[in-house]
Amino acid sequence: MKAIPTVVLLTAAVGLGVFLGIQYLRRERSRPVMIGVHLLFGAGGLETFALLLHQTPNGTAMPAGSLGPAAAGLLAVGMMAGIAAPMIGRRSRRTMSVALATHAGIAGAGFALLIAWMTRGGW
Repeated sequence: MKAIPTVVLLTAAVGLGVFLGIQYLRRERSRPVMIGVHLLFGAGGLETFALLLHQTPNGTAMPAGSLGPAAAGLLAVGMMAGIAAPMIGRRSRRTMSVALATHAGIAGAGFALLIAWMTRGGW
């Protein structure tokens, strides 16, 4: 029950990221508002996940195991890769494609670990 906001925000970020990725592959220009909402969903989900790993609302420690912190780390690195992608890929489409693929791969792995952590009873 406590992990629902985290899952909702990160699922929305993943869904919007897939939509933006499809637009990129079709060579359609994404609206900056959509990119900003994707960033806000991801940042909000990462923040609620960090709070969930740190402690529950009643102050007791959450049994994280090793998947929880690994998922949080991958999501944080994926977010930083997404923020850096426009700066890195400014010069060529090939560089931008590699930067976005790196962002999507790392963040996707973090999301998969989050789901695995939840199914093992980490929440």
